[in-house]
Amino acid sequence: MTRALGLDLGSKRIGVALSTSDGVLATPYEVVQRTGDRAQEHRKIAALAAEAEAEVIVVGVPYHLDGRLSPNAHAALAEAAELHDTIGLPVETYDERLTTVTAQRSLNEMNLSPAARRRAIDQVAAAVMLQAWLDHRRALPDGEPEQADEDP
Repeated sequence: MTRALGLDLGSKRIGVALSTSDGVLATPYEVVQRTGDRAQEHRKIAALAAEAEAEVIVVGVPYHLDGRLSPNAHAALAEAAELHDTIGLPVETYDERLTTVTAQRSLNEMNLSPAARRRAIDQVAAAVMLQAWLDHRRALPDGEPEQADEDP
C-alpha cells in the first residue's frame, strides 16, 4: 500500500485527509482555503503531499445518487486532471456521494459546537471518502488491476 492524500473539493474550502503508510486508516489532515488562485491552491496541496510523503492523490467526485455526473462532478474531474499536471503524482478519482452527510452525522454524534463542526466538516468528509477508497483497494483481489472511475 501507499500513502494517499484525499481531497474533498469544495467551492470555498478543500478538505484534505491522509492515510496511514500501510493504507489502512484515513484521518482528517488539513483544510485549504479557496482563494480564487487555483495555481496557489494546487501548490499548497503539492506541499502537503510532499510533507506527508504521499504517493497518490485521491479526488472525490460528487456523482448524482443515480450515478450520473453532476455539474460539480465535471468540475472535480477537470480539477483532478489539473492536479495531476501540476503536482506530478498519480491522481485517482473516487465516488464521494453522501460523504458530507456521513461526516456531518459523525460530528453531530461527537457533540461538537456548531462552530467546531463547521471547521472540521471538510477534512472529515475527505477522510470518509479516502477511507472508502482505501477499503475498496484492499478488497480487490491481488493482481487485479484497478479500474479508474469512468463516466457512467
